[in-house]
Amino acid sequence: MLLLLCRDPGVGAQEFRLHQPQDKVSVAAGETLTLNCTTSGTPVAGATRWLKGWGSENKTIYDQKEPLPRVTRAVNQSNTDFTIHISNVQPEDMGTYYCVKFLKGDTGQDELFQRGSGTEVSVQAKPSPPLVSGPEQRVSPGQSVSFTCTTGGFFPKEIVVNWSNNTGPVTAQQPQITEWRVKTYNMSSTVMVTLQKDNVHSQLTCEVQHSTLAAPLRGSFQLSKVLRVPPSVEVHAEPSPAELNKTVTFTCLVKDFYPAHVSVSWLENGIEINTQNVSQPRELRSGLFELRSQVEVQATEEKNGSTIICRVVHDAQAPANSSASLWISNPAQGESSKESQMLKGASELLVWGACQGSCVVSPPEAA
Repeated sequence: MLLLLCRDPGVGAQEFRLHQPQDKVSVAAGETLTLNCTTSGTPVAGATRWLKGWGSENKTIYDQKEPLPRVTRAVNQSNTDFTIHISNVQPEDMGTYYCVKFLKGDTGQDELFQRGSGTEVSVQAKPSPPLVSGPEQRVSPGQSVSFTCTTGGFFPKEIVVNWSNNTGPVTAQQPQITEWRVKTYNMSSTVMVTLQKDNVHSQLTCEVQHSTLAAPLRGSFQLSKVLRVPPSVEVHAEPSPAELNKTVTFTCLVKDFYPAHVSVSWLENGIEINTQNVSQPRELRSGLFELRSQVEVQATEEKNGSTIICRVVHDAQAPANSSASLWISNPAQGESSKESQMLKGASELLVWGACQGSCVVSPPEAA
């Protein structure tokens, strides 16, 4: 901060004039700002400096003795042109700049002689590329979840946000705009979306429009990143019913699921059995997946009525089960034949006893 004192330099210096022609200047962040200042008339001994602000809060921007790193003279060593360049301008550089002529006072302090009318500098800062974020965990169709679009570091404050998906515009809440650092702003916009089974190929887009942009900026989010579609599970047996001691093939169809992470196991009456054939998940045109698993079971008498279960674990969720029963077409055929032979033998014994040797009946063969 400088102590600004006014001093009358005498009649000879009244012809000296300081010219600061720029009233307002707008520059994009990162570019170079040029501030013009020239003098005319009778030269006056003393420093010429650039100050940002006026009064107690002023800050020296350019001083021949102690130049700042980003500030350079447009014409070095000139006694009449004090135009300066400020490189890599940032939003915090906004303010009013004054070109000021000083005289060296009797006490050794700089005393104000003349100052320019001031140049008001505004810095146009572009918003950062929009970032769209969603829920941290996958959700099932029918659930409503929020997605947020953020961007920051822009100036001026006015900004427009639009949301859309594959089918058209999406209604969003009023964006929240907050001040960040010095003279820049951040924006956050939230939209609620109800996920659907057919959203695997869908994309949610956030579009940002700002006065500093030649074209809108866009951020997107693939809904498949947060979508989980549980599978439908079906089991059927072929043939059913089966002949005794024949092989029955049980087929498990796992359909319309997403993502593709799935495991299949088989159980017979609650006891796990080996799986002979499991296909790899096949992607459908909708983006969903399906697969087929098969297991073969021998149709023995003791397995008649057994329950064969297909257990599917999808994306580390709770298992989904489907089952079918093993039925044998003539499970008691062998038993019926044995009983018939036993009854025939018993009948022959009765006849033999009644005849007491007078009948022409051969004694029954020993079983």
